[in-house]
Amino acid sequence: MRNAKRIRTTVLAGVGVLSVLSLSACAAETGGGGGDSDTVTLAQPSWIGAKANVAVAAKLMEDEMGLDTEIKSLDEPAAFDALHSGSVDAILEDWGGVPKKEKLYVDEKKTVVDGGDLGVEGHIGWFVPKYYAEKHPEVKNWEGLKKLWKDFKTSESGGKGQFLGAAPSYTTHDKELIENLGLNFKIVPTGSEAAELKEIKRLYDAKKPFIGYWWQPQWMNAEIEMTEVKLPPYEEKCLEKKQIKCGYDTLMLKKYFSDDFEKDGGEAAKFLRNFEWTTEDQNAVAQMMAPEGGGMDGEDAAAKWIKDNKSTWESWIPKK
Repeated sequence: MRNAKRIRTTVLAGVGVLSVLSLSACAAETGGGGGDSDTVTLAQPSWIGAKANVAVAAKLMEDEMGLDTEIKSLDEPAAFDALHSGSVDAILEDWGGVPKKEKLYVDEKKTVVDGGDLGVEGHIGWFVPKYYAEKHPEVKNWEGLKKLWKDFKTSESGGKGQFLGAAPSYTTHDKELIENLGLNFKIVPTGSEAAELKEIKRLYDAKKPFIGYWWQPQWMNAEIEMTEVKLPPYEEKCLEKKQIKCGYDTLMLKKYFSDDFEKDGGEAAKFLRNFEWTTEDQNAVAQMMAPEGGGMDGEDAAAKWIKDNKSTWESWIPKK
């Protein structure tokens, strides 16, 4: 197994349902989501933190356990469909963005199982740079935006305040919040995580005011200081209402496995269930990988972290 050819395949992000179903058909013929029973197939969401999880997990499975890995770029909606069909074995970072699919596949059909906590706490919110909040402390509460919106006007915001939007595949309800809270803002899409980080760094370096969707874990928080705008508190089931007025939840990010992988994945399933690291660990690898950070290849970044953190990961490897 240690001399077997290692598989590093990435499919296009945002694979739709039809593509997932075709992958499922192939899996049924070969006996596993990765093409054979010795290949572990991981879903890789598009954000850099999720890529850091996959890079380290895959590198350890390959080098320390002699397993082949296959990586498929799938954000949460497509990843849950693929877990259900068996065309992928695991997703290592879920933000609770598809509660209906989670209920259907985990609770009802039981084709997807909870793989345990990742060890990383996730939080999404609205943020402004600290230098702006220090001059305008009323921005720390969303109601302050009712009079401060003019500070955020740009040539692209059409006479309203500009709100920097997240990548299209991310879990958001900013549009509903802006409308239902009666705020005079327009969401200006950034298109991707890399594009948002580049724009935020540009504005930050120029000491300009800006507001947008921001989150933790996020490696760039080590380089810039941001202040959260307090939104109405998150409440259970508030997102099910037609008039969404609550902010975002803070949650422990989770892993999910296909039911077949949980039952038959052997040492690989045990390893991924054991895989649990900190926000600081993830940010360190993400920063090395990010184009705006170190710009390293994922495998190289993973290798560096693995070399420096044996005391963290050695307990993840199942004992023989």
